[in-house]
Amino acid sequence: MARPRMFDEEAAVDAAMRAFWANGYEGTSTQDLCAATGLGRSSIYNTFAGKHELFERSLARYIDAKTGATLALLAGERPALDKLRAVLDAAVDPPAGEPPGCLVVNTLIELAAYDVVVAEQLRADEVVRLNALTTVIEAGQRDGEIAADKDARSLAQFVVATISGMRVLARGGTDRAALAAVAATALTALV
Repeated sequence: MARPRMFDEEAAVDAAMRAFWANGYEGTSTQDLCAATGLGRSSIYNTFAGKHELFERSLARYIDAKTGATLALLAGERPALDKLRAVLDAAVDPPAGEPPGCLVVNTLIELAAYDVVVAEQLRADEVVRLNALTTVIEAGQRDGEIAADKDARSLAQFVVATISGMRVLARGGTDRAALAAVAATALTALV
């Protein structure tokens, strides 16, 4: 008879997510995951079938949280340009205590080219974000806030690329003033 789990599985996924976010997939050993989660090696393998499944769940948790927050912001009642400014500002000033950068961007660079399962997770997330941004930009174009002579989908891709670049810069240690300047410049491209 199997013993019941004596730990909070969701808390373990959250702890693993932070470890992967800070160190990357390859840079996070099973021992690192044990230290981060407080679980033994056998508990990790019995619960998650290994490092890769735990990573997939961690990435899904990250996407749910981060994309969910972005979608909530974009669905609000503020004018389109204010929403886009807030999305860019979130890349300038992430919540305190978070590792620098972005687990999605880090994973795109590290794994997407050769891990089909992870690449599909990332593609699905990108489509959701692009669709939401395109909708907001189209609304801003209708309201005269955003240049109507520019393709809304291309602008949405520009915003995603800008935020991804800002996350890479943040991970590399770029200071807040430089990130704020990038965000301000990006906003001028929309009007």
